[in-house]
Amino acid sequence: MSDTTSLLIELGTEELPVNALPGLAQALFDGVTDALGKRGIAVERGEAKPLYSPRRLAVLLPSVAVEQPEQASEVLGPYVNIALDADGQPTRALQGFAAKAGVEWTALERTTDNKGERFVHRSVKPGVATRALLPEIVREAVAVMPIPKPMRWGDHDHAFARPLHWLVLLLGEDVVEGELLGIRADRMSRGHRFMHDKPVWIGRAEDYVDALRGAKVLVDPDERRARIVAEVEAAAKRAGGHGRIDADNLAQVNCLVEWPVAVTCSFEPAFLAVPHEALITTMEANQKFFPVLGDGGRLTEHFIGIANIASKDESEIRKGYERVIRPRFADAQFFFVEDMKQGLASMNDGLKTVTYQAKLGTVADKVARVAALAEAIAPQVGVDPALAKRAAGLSKADLQSRMVNEFPELQGIAGRYYAMQDAALDDLSHDDRNALANAIDEAWQPRFSSDDIALSPLGKVLAIAERLDTLAGGFAAGLKPTGNKDPFALRRNALGLARTIIESGFDLPLREMLRSARGMCGISAVGDATTDFSDTSTRLRYEYEAADEIYDFILDRLRGYYADKGVPVQHFNAVAELRPASLYDFDRRIDAIGTFARLPEAEALAAANKRINNILKKAGDDVPATVDPSLLREPAEAALAEAVEAVYAETGHALAHGDYVDALAHLARLRPRVDAFFDDVMVNVDDVPLRNNRLALLRRLSERLGSVAAIEHLST
Repeated sequence: MSDTTSLLIELGTEELPVNALPGLAQALFDGVTDALGKRGIAVERGEAKPLYSPRRLAVLLPSVAVEQPEQASEVLGPYVNIALDADGQPTRALQGFAAKAGVEWTALERTTDNKGERFVHRSVKPGVATRALLPEIVREAVAVMPIPKPMRWGDHDHAFARPLHWLVLLLGEDVVEGELLGIRADRMSRGHRFMHDKPVWIGRAEDYVDALRGAKVLVDPDERRARIVAEVEAAAKRAGGHGRIDADNLAQVNCLVEWPVAVTCSFEPAFLAVPHEALITTMEANQKFFPVLGDGGRLTEHFIGIANIASKDESEIRKGYERVIRPRFADAQFFFVEDMKQGLASMNDGLKTVTYQAKLGTVADKVARVAALAEAIAPQVGVDPALAKRAAGLSKADLQSRMVNEFPELQGIAGRYYAMQDAALDDLSHDDRNALANAIDEAWQPRFSSDDIALSPLGKVLAIAERLDTLAGGFAAGLKPTGNKDPFALRRNALGLARTIIESGFDLPLREMLRSARGMCGISAVGDATTDFSDTSTRLRYEYEAADEIYDFILDRLRGYYADKGVPVQHFNAVAELRPASLYDFDRRIDAIGTFARLPEAEALAAANKRINNILKKAGDDVPATVDPSLLREPAEAALAEAVEAVYAETGHALAHGDYVDALAHLARLRPRVDAFFDDVMVNVDDVPLRNNRLALLRRLSERLGSVAAIEHLST
């Protein structure tokens, strides 16, 4: 790229909102590059990226054209038959067009389109210097930034995320004259608020990062993040452990500091008797500290704070950090001790007074339903039903605990701790107590989209039962999600249920379980006053219809699940059309159809089955159920009939045992016979018995071709 230079734009502000900072920086970067591109100004971005710190947003581009290219313009005018009169003189339409273009009409050119010949004005203007366009580009980029809560300051109408205090605009080594939000541009940035509280001269745009580093500001977020990680790891090692560096916590700390310095702190070891998750939550979520873990990943009494300054007296910072966490730790300790005195049974009694949902009763009612479902599911997957019922019965007790009231994110986790020490569970063996306690925690998994499913078999049973009831109850109470509204998180619960079943390899009858869960919620939850549900057949029909609706809702969630795994939508649709009763079976069919689609015969057989289905659809319902061998007149149809019967025998065992890959491999071998049939045999002949027999053969063939999935969806 010729005639280029570097470009620097820096907006200096008061401390920007932590959660919005990366997004604001990206928006400014995208806005500037888009505005440059829209004006035809060439940019070589190289490895350029958004730069930011708590007090600034910056764009640094290594190579930007110093001016636009020539700006060619083409404006279409009136057609010749309208522009010229019978004498070839310009009409008012042409005269007006020429005047608007600023030329004589004779200087206009002509062009032709599909409607005929017309006048056109073509012109070329020299490009404008980037310097002249830059102030407008910056204002345009800032105007479209997603400011969460714009602030106003001073006695003017300017608004931004935070008050603007300085503006740097440099093209190479030259300052670009301009103004933004009442601030004139220059080359003077600012250093660290405490360690270099004076202007920073930026000689050239490309000197920016180094100049700020010298002023104790790491403006590159990747460099700053790496420094934080290195500081935490080094400090934790000196404390005899390793740092727990949570990605979300790291991201927030990275938006809080400009010059990160680790400070090693500690708290009283007595606090370690409190559930570690509560202590970690306090350190990470409330104070943005990094816990130090010891052998086996156990929490130690040390933690790391990241100061935004290299202090001459680090002990004072340490005292402050240690002082702010003690009250929260003391509260957690008090809550834990008091909860242990109360016990799970007492907590469970409190659930009777807590409404779950107006039409679905109390939380205690929900617990009873989940326990019944868990008891029914458990023997199907090799879990003790009595233990499953007992675990499910205690799975929400901790919602009445002081600990969860203060730390809602510990639901389930707190219950695990209480179950491990509750004297009321002393009748259980050591292994059963551990299994029950862990299941109370795992019942909530997956807690978020990227979370793992429950690990233990008992935990999986509770997780499935919990989500079955939530979905059935949500639909029964008329809370099906609409748009962005999903008050019971039914979408997340549907995907969590599906993931748990599929990833556990549980071959469970989903629709039957949904029907059972729906029945436990009570038909009156919907309140259809015109239907008599006292009749058993009516009630069962209603439950099955409701279960089918939830089943379809779950399949909709699975579309995204399989898309994320790279499964083509055609493969998903092919299996979904069969609506397998088991989601584990659904998953095996997805895998099998993926293998089948790679076979050379797949496309032809998919197209053939599509053709067969169209033929059968036109034939209606009068197709015979069996094939009459005596009516097989053509060699090709006789050969196909023989091959079809053979493939039924070959695939029967595989289909019965879910070996879909083997079944489809046998079906693929039908291709030559199918091709020959359609090449040599006319189906819709005038001879009715002959036609019906050929239709019966096609129906039998189609039923077996579609036994694993509706393979016609694979046809392009």
